[in-house]
Amino acid sequence: MAPVIEVRGVHRVYESAAGYVHALKNVSLTVEHGEFLCIMGPSGSGKSTLMNMLGCLDTPTSGTYLLEGVDVSTLNDDELAELRAMRLGFVFQSFNLLPRATVMRNVMLPLIYSDCPVSEREARAVKALQAVSLPVEYYDHRSNELSGGQMQRVAIARALVNDPAVILADEPTGNLDSATGEMVLKTFRRLCDEGKTIVLITHDPDVANVADRTVHIRDGKLLTDEQERALIAADPTTRSNT
Repeated sequence: MAPVIEVRGVHRVYESAAGYVHALKNVSLTVEHGEFLCIMGPSGSGKSTLMNMLGCLDTPTSGTYLLEGVDVSTLNDDELAELRAMRLGFVFQSFNLLPRATVMRNVMLPLIYSDCPVSEREARAVKALQAVSLPVEYYDHRSNELSGGQMQRVAIARALVNDPAVILADEPTGNLDSATGEMVLKTFRRLCDEGKTIVLITHDPDVANVADRTVHIRDGKLLTDEQERALIAADPTTRSNT
């Protein structure tokens, strides 16, 4: 079976008024089925650029990105949109929920543009909400009536509803207090233990510690094991379960 994600020698170069910016430099990365991977790095390290590429929101300048064995560079815009909708689940720091829509409608949203019947949409939304342990009494609440932790669990359920190949989480605890953030991370951990593949980006070592594996990115490059050991020796607060 092909890895869920396989990145080979990827570069991403942007042109700006100041010249060319090398956001990613010869990045290679493999993520296996059922793995919980954390990509860790400071602001400006290239981790968000890498996440956008993994989410098919951006394309590499050079190199290859295979998602479930498919070279995404061979897909047209419509095929990429379908891939994002059906094989990728996204969780964002700012939740990105419709504030005046109910929890159920927010979770069903990815299914609205598919051929999925209404009854099946509702059943799949309930299953996803049960997977993140949101109590049933909140299903008819509007999302702006929920706490931050509840909103993030709804966002995770929305990411799960299409049974994606991988869930991509961008700083999912960034807007939460530490106790609520820990609850959300336990949700990710449980989902991974049940077989889901999760890629999470963060700058926080405590968040990274919940993952199976952590890779560090600096100046657009993934660090080698030797470079990571040197980084940890220089700053022990960066230690994680690499």
